[in-house]
Order: sequence, then structure tokens, then C-alpha cells
Amino acid sequence: MTRFRHIMASALPALLLTGCATALAPVDVTRFHGDAVARQGRVLLVPGDAADAGSLEFRTTANAVGAALTRTGFSVVDGGAADFEAVIDTTRDTLAPAEQRRSPVSVGVGGSTGSYGSGLGLGIGINLSGKPKPVVATRLRVQLRRVSDRTAIWEGRAETQAKQGTPAAQPGLAAGKLADALFRDYPGPSGQTITVK
Repeated sequence: MTRFRHIMASALPALLLTGCATALAPVDVTRFHGDAVARQGRVLLVPGDAADAGSLEFRTTANAVGAALTRTGFSVVDGGAADFEAVIDTTRDTLAPAEQRRSPVSVGVGGSTGSYGSGLGLGIGINLSGKPKPVVATRLRVQLRRVSDRTAIWEGRAETQAKQGTPAAQPGLAAGKLADALFRDYPGPSGQTITVK
């Protein structure tokens, strides 16, 4: 019994990590850049729409993008002299799954004949799980541009989807996951869409 407890105690962290990993949906990432893309410098984080500058959603997303940029090699500044601007746009849409239109009841009929007689079968399947939850699609777009001439040097887009009401659909968790995936292996392959798990 003691050995069993020891095995379960050592396996529990791995099981918990597996559960956490599967709870988060993969992220589709597309990036564009030229050959001479900057890999360091001072970056000012700005919203794509100036009206969003004071919003909680922008601050949450900007914190996630800033942390990802810092891991990449850039330094984020609050104001003053900056080499680059990171223009940040986010959108969230609620999508109704196509399965919602299907009937929860299905009926199947089958029959057979043979040397030992014949038979007829009727099967009824009922979906007791109710209607599927809507899906929340969260998208992040970041464009790095030089402050001196406002020329874009790098642009990336990331999208993830999660069922409404789940932790993965929460704005803060989604922003962190999207920013991490977007800047992973920066600058990344240009013009290709990859899936980051």
C-alpha cells in the first residue's frame, strides 16, 4: 500500500500538467518580415485604436506582449526615446458552433435475413449533453515599426478558440497564450501559418 501511494504521489504532478496542457487550445500564428529584421531595441507599446489606450483589455494585452518582447531581447519603455513601436490590436468574437443546429435525437433502423430466421432492429440515440457552448475566438495582431520613419519591420497575427465559459476563453489567459505563441522563435518563418500548442 505504501508503494502504491508513492507511485501515485510521483505521478500526480505529471497528470495535473497534462490536464492543464490539454485545457488550452492551440494557436494559429502567421508572421511577415524581411531579411534584416531587428532583434533588439527600445519598444513603446501602443494600441491600434488610440481610444483603447486606457482600457483594461489593452493594458492586459500590452503586459503580455511586453513580457514576450522582453524574452525576445527587446526592452519595453513607458515613454521617452524609443526605437520601435509595437502597435497592438485585439478582437474577440463569439461563434455559434454548427452542431447547434443538429437534432439531439437520431433514429436508426436495421434488418437482417438468413438461414436461421430474420430480424429487425430499431435504435434510438439521444444526446443528453444539451446544446454545444458557443466558441470564443480571440485574435491578436502586433506590428513592429520604426519610430524614425514609421516603416513596419515585422508583423504577426495569432488566433485561438475556446468554449465560452472555460478558463482558456478568459481575456487574460488568452492574451498571454497568444503573445507567447506570436513571439516564440522570433522572428519566425515569414508568410507561413503554423500551429503552436
